[in-house]
Amino acid sequence: MTETPTPREQMIDQRLRSELAAESVDIEDQSHLHVGHAGARSGGGHYAVTVVSSCFRGLDLLARHRLVYQALGQAMQHDIHALSISAYAPEEL
Repeated sequence: MTETPTPREQMIDQRLRSELAAESVDIEDQSHLHVGHAGARSGGGHYAVTVVSSCFRGLDLLARHRLVYQALGQAMQHDIHALSISAYAPEEL
């Protein structure tokens, strides 16, 4: 996350921590890399997240991504246009 997280970054962080009991959440706003992109015109941001949670133990990549999308809920429809996800169980780091 940046030094001063945006309200959108704060929302992403809060949801991932509360819904997934995440031990660690790192958010990188990559929206500036997508200026002019058709999807960026809707106002949704482009983010890369790294999430560490014991919820990911024993799950494959697709199941981990589904949990992240579920945790973010409606934000995926309005606040987030694109999301790059790195999801780890604590012992995988």
